[in-house]
Amino acid sequence: MANRRSLIDLLQERVVFGDGAMGTMLYDSGVFVNACFDELNLSRPDLVKQVHESYVSVGVDFIETNSFGANEIKLLRFGLGDKVEVINRAAVAVARSAAGDEIMVAGAIGPLGQELPPYGSFPVETARKIYLQQAEALAGAGIDFFILETFSNVDELELAVKAAHQAGPNLPIVAQLTVNQHHETQYGRQLESAVGQLGKLDEIAVIGLNCSIGPSAMLGSLERIRNLTDKPVSVQPNAGLPQEVEGRKLYMCTPEYMAEYGKRFFEKGARIIGGCCGTTPAHIKEIIANVRSLDKAVAAKPTISVKRAKGAEKSVGQEPIRLSEKSKIGGKLAAREKITTIEITPPRGYDLTAILEKARLCADQGIDAINIPDGPRASSRLSPMVTAVKIQQTAEIEAILHVCCRDRNLIGMQSDMLGAYAMDLKNMLLITGDPPKLGEYPDATAVFDLDSVGLTTVVDNLNRGVDIANNPFSPPLGLTIGVGANPVAGDLEREIERFKRKVDAGAEYAITQPVFDVQMLLDFIDATKSHPISMVAGIWPFTSFKNAEFMANEVPGVVVPKAILQRMSKAKTQEQGRKLGIEIAREMIEAISDHVGGFAVSAPFGNVKIALAVLGKISPEEI
Repeated sequence: MANRRSLIDLLQERVVFGDGAMGTMLYDSGVFVNACFDELNLSRPDLVKQVHESYVSVGVDFIETNSFGANEIKLLRFGLGDKVEVINRAAVAVARSAAGDEIMVAGAIGPLGQELPPYGSFPVETARKIYLQQAEALAGAGIDFFILETFSNVDELELAVKAAHQAGPNLPIVAQLTVNQHHETQYGRQLESAVGQLGKLDEIAVIGLNCSIGPSAMLGSLERIRNLTDKPVSVQPNAGLPQEVEGRKLYMCTPEYMAEYGKRFFEKGARIIGGCCGTTPAHIKEIIANVRSLDKAVAAKPTISVKRAKGAEKSVGQEPIRLSEKSKIGGKLAAREKITTIEITPPRGYDLTAILEKARLCADQGIDAINIPDGPRASSRLSPMVTAVKIQQTAEIEAILHVCCRDRNLIGMQSDMLGAYAMDLKNMLLITGDPPKLGEYPDATAVFDLDSVGLTTVVDNLNRGVDIANNPFSPPLGLTIGVGANPVAGDLEREIERFKRKVDAGAEYAITQPVFDVQMLLDFIDATKSHPISMVAGIWPFTSFKNAEFMANEVPGVVVPKAILQRMSKAKTQEQGRKLGIEIAREMIEAISDHVGGFAVSAPFGNVKIALAVLGKISPEEI
């Protein structure tokens, strides 16, 4: 298998991305719709390979062989009934040559196009032999797993599953149904019943849906079945329903539209996401970019476990410094007073002149602290620690230093914590961080010795005068320990569980992702009330409809309700957009003020006056 991961191993770590349509791409390349697309593996392998390579280039985890209709029944229509083995083997060879050593190849098998009992009279035993013949050819040519797709007859799919398992008993099987907008097969069988039958088959590794309907209807189907099986679920929708345009069947869903639904599929628990008819590499590229940014399993898997130091409370007389005594921010948090912070991103170069002026303005307006992000979205900027030190030294305002686990190993992070405290930086926000592949340096190495839970434990130990090797030192640190929280996370149960672990590890306050859905924030606060710490709400004032769309579609962990997007779409000028964004942010603050410990307002595009206007420190007209 060279450097390839197995499908099962990969599914346990993260969402897996499949390719899109083969037929659509071949048709767009000039192949007549009534041609035998499977035979092109022999006559036009260069063209088939080109399609495969176009999907490999956008970052898929697997490609499907061009063999959907390469069974004896369908090939007979083209006089190719005796070519089953050679066509299927060629399909694998072409796909493997495009996939290389790292991308998986899935052996695609479709239905026979015959009516089996009780809907017709085609012999079941004949069908079994036909499926076995194709499956043996694919398995013998070296596929990584089977993908049986676009089946309407559940009994026929079960027959194909058993044949595939016989042909390749060690190969995982993905079994996919196709249903209509009413969540029924073409035979009128309810999706729940069909999934119930498939869920009993031990041979199946993944149960899924593909083809026939667009992403919106498929999302509804996914919601219906996600709790019916403990097997991973796959979704590969069409790019909408085809429309007749000047004699051609066209699929109207844009890549951006498909990507938005890709995120929703992920949030609803899909573990394999790809496309079917009408989807192109452009669609798949957008889906991968959007979903991968949400999949925290991709972002970080800590390699080191850190435990709270035993006996730390008794080490050389080290009692932890009280939160109220750690910093001005700590004092207000301990007193349950609301804090206000404004986030300013370090520059790409080293000139801090503009940022220091902004920090002074915030100080003059009574803001409590400046938030300093650490390589947001895996970007490279001036050291956030240097930025924070300079701000505190020159602007007479405290800084909250973000520290992410991506770029430094355990030893380096401990050294940074000691160094920060020595430089009078006392407020920390500990985060896991985005993976480099999401940013401008995709080939950079990510460390991720720890995640934010582990780093919280490290800092809590340092606050007790114990280092990572359980060595005591004196005096202890007195860092305020902040952590991130995402009330609109796709896997909310996991987010709540992780939040509680952060509090157990020593977190003293949290700053949320930008919040636009009041009820989801309140529900999150209620779900975590057993672990009460100050929840500082992230607030992002939109500057335009385009900015709102970007936040909704491009920023990991952010959900913008459609009502807010529709409201922002009414802004026709830059000034209208800015004022409307400030208005929405102020309404958000008013709605949640009684439930949170303060507000962390972002300065969009570095404009702190917008953030100050949101907090009522200046009027929108002063911006």
